[in-house]
Amino acid sequence: MIHLLGPALLAAVLAGIGVYGILARRNAVLVLIGAELLLNAANVLLVTASALPAGGLAALGDGLARAQDPLIPGQVMAVFVITVAAAEIGVALAIVLLLFRTRGTVELSEVRELGESSPTYTESPETAVEKG
Repeated sequence: MIHLLGPALLAAVLAGIGVYGILARRNAVLVLIGAELLLNAANVLLVTASALPAGGLAALGDGLARAQDPLIPGQVMAVFVITVAAAEIGVALAIVLLLFRTRGTVELSEVRELGESSPTYTESPETAVEKG
């Protein structure tokens, strides 16, 4: 059995890098990568938690072997999170592509206003290319 410290440390590192990517980066694609790292950290923790015996960390101390849940809920939740992450990245990349086509940039600091009510909004992508 693998020690729980390794996966927990890996999840903490992934979450830290993901939070840094979301907060410090202004490129929309890098922000998306940061969000994906956060989701992968959650997956590592879910699979790690599913490796615990029934009763959690308290059951490790008493030395009694208890039956594992046959449905392996942590791994099922990890697959669910992967599915949600795949859908999220598809929608987010479509938004980034639309943002690039209309504004000519994916820098989030340059895109303060979104939507048709914005005074700088244009329908044609040619004007966005001329700006960029």
